[in-house]
Amino acid sequence: MHNPPGQVPAPLDGPGVEVTDARELLLGYLEWYREALMRKLSGLSDEQLREPVEPLGWSPLGLVQHLGWVERRWMRWGFAAEDVLAYPPGGDEAEWTVPADRATAQVMDAYRSEVSHTRALLDGAALNDRARLGGRFRTSEQAPSLGRILFHLLQEYARHVGHLDVARELLDGTTGE
Repeated sequence: MHNPPGQVPAPLDGPGVEVTDARELLLGYLEWYREALMRKLSGLSDEQLREPVEPLGWSPLGLVQHLGWVERRWMRWGFAAEDVLAYPPGGDEAEWTVPADRATAQVMDAYRSEVSHTRALLDGAALNDRARLGGRFRTSEQAPSLGRILFHLLQEYARHVGHLDVARELLDGTTGE
């Protein structure tokens, strides 16, 4: 799409245009998508956060819960080979469905905790560092680099934040940027 004559193009999303380092770009975009997730949830009532959006079948809060599991699976169990529960009992349905007795704040805190764990694991790690063996990856042939894992996380966020745009429009007509 071209801008009309005299109109200044919109700034790029994510890190500034001066950023050229691959690690900084990757981490900057990952942070941008995490922030976009929170922006797109802003203004929703607790009921709207928790109610499955039809015809999608999941709630915005369920999406947040899922992304917490994704961070855990790829970074703690995958990259760091921590001995953590990688999938909730009950599989995909449990990963996307927030139980009625689980407070919204608990889901958000669990998500933020996983993001904090990811940030801590990234301190001092290089993009070419390989995932440790013993968690998700059992052999060195299976173990991807941190860069590969972070690209996977980035595409998960990009896809799901786009899904949240659709959910939000169905909920209250708000459209994304």
